[in-house]
Amino acid sequence: MTDTVLSIRNLTLALPKGADRSYAAESVTYDVAKGEIMCVVGESGSGKSMAANAVMGLLPKGVRPTDGEILFHGEDLLKLDEKRHRELRGLRIGMIFQEPMTALNPLMRAGDQIAEVFEAHGLYNAKERQQRALALLEEVGIPQPEKAIRAYPFELSGGQRQRVMIAMALALEPELLIADEPTTALDVTTQAQILELIRDLQKRRNMAVMFITHDFGVVAEIATRVCVMRLGKVVELGLAHNVLDNPQHEYTRSLINAIPSNAVPPTRDAREPAPLLEVRQLNKVFRSRGGLFKPSREVVALNDVSFTLDRGETVGIVGESGSGKSTLGRCVVRLERPDDGELLLDGVNLGALKGDALRRERKRVQMVFQDPYASLNPRTRVGLAIAQGPIANGVPRKEALQQAGDLLDLVGLGAASAERFPHEFSGGQRQRIGIARALALKPELIVADEAVSALDVSIQAQILELLEDLKQKLSLSLLFITHDLRVAAQVCDRIIVMQHGRIVEQGTAQEVFLSPQEAYTRELLDAIPGRAHVAAAV
Repeated sequence: MTDTVLSIRNLTLALPKGADRSYAAESVTYDVAKGEIMCVVGESGSGKSMAANAVMGLLPKGVRPTDGEILFHGEDLLKLDEKRHRELRGLRIGMIFQEPMTALNPLMRAGDQIAEVFEAHGLYNAKERQQRALALLEEVGIPQPEKAIRAYPFELSGGQRQRVMIAMALALEPELLIADEPTTALDVTTQAQILELIRDLQKRRNMAVMFITHDFGVVAEIATRVCVMRLGKVVELGLAHNVLDNPQHEYTRSLINAIPSNAVPPTRDAREPAPLLEVRQLNKVFRSRGGLFKPSREVVALNDVSFTLDRGETVGIVGESGSGKSTLGRCVVRLERPDDGELLLDGVNLGALKGDALRRERKRVQMVFQDPYASLNPRTRVGLAIAQGPIANGVPRKEALQQAGDLLDLVGLGAASAERFPHEFSGGQRQRIGIARALALKPELIVADEAVSALDVSIQAQILELLEDLKQKLSLSLLFITHDLRVAAQVCDRIIVMQHGRIVEQGTAQEVFLSPQEAYTRELLDAIPGRAHVAAAV
């Protein structure tokens, strides 16, 4: 291939003893050329990200190359010392990480973190660095860049934090950009904007891009070529349109078939209304105190939100980052306290409870978080992590640990996994642990906050099936928060669409998905990546 920037040849990466398999990557070979986007596709544990980490010299402890080479303009990256790797990182090879909240320094303002990239390579003076940081934030389309540059990561939404990460990766206009699942956890409209941004920057700068994803919808939008990986091996490699239109490997076909369908399931049998949760005129405003040089800020997260959720019902809350959907979920489980309004659980106002009274009622409502790794203590075995809630509520430790094993069996992991630590599981397995932990207190209502957004499509399908199965077995109600209307339509009885803290549309899944009344809802549907192409291919 002409103009080859990166050439991976027979790369083999050994995993430490005790891992599920011997190699993270085995005899992996592919090229990335100047001016193209190579999409590396596969499930969690396929080895796609591990190869990228090897390029960056960021392999985790215990993973080591045993064979092959990674040639960047003919220079073998596997033979470089750390000093040479630091010279290349950022300046000639940039990387966008999947989870910006983990990758960003929580104690530094966004602008300072971008400026630090220039400082690390001895470029420009302090004023020029800030000016270039602001220009980059404008280029990646972050709202109100002059405010965002002074914000800390926790003051930005998930989509805004990812834009800061992209600005950092592109700051020095690298020749090779590695994007490791950069849009996976983003809402569909933000995802569409980020994909368009990366595609535009790639064309304008003629960069080589290695784009790691599990979503063939994303592949359909941006890929020049596709490399499909499974269990550390390349199973299919070719031009994007060939792989999409005529996949040769059964595994490739299974990934395409696992994408949520555009079809909406038939209306479920009508049930007699039996409200479990009533939300009445809920309001929440986040305020930050000003300082000598910083004005105070107010963000309206919830604005007069009202709805009901019946027993045995699944209600979907859909919207972009910053729409207020996650704040709503956190208010329902009382991780946030609303400013006013009522949260009635069987007529009991959760918002008015404190102390022991709140603890007694709150165990009836549990939450499954978006990032199970961040919500699990890495030093605590998963059995104990699941048992901690019951132990805190008076269940004897031995009995609570036995129940934890039973729950691990229920979610398909097996009781023996109770002795393992979170890092020993894949992303999908950790989410099953999160579900088991949420079930430990025998709740009546589960709030699932983007519980499948960061998972590959095949694992996503499994988790959705698991939630539906548990809902039926345990007579649960479900508040399902997501940015993906396709996913909501598959599992929800009713859908509520939120924007800027308000409910803009609500109705049955069929009504909202097939006959949206609001322009905003239609925008969410239109922004689904590769919607038409992948639907036709399947």
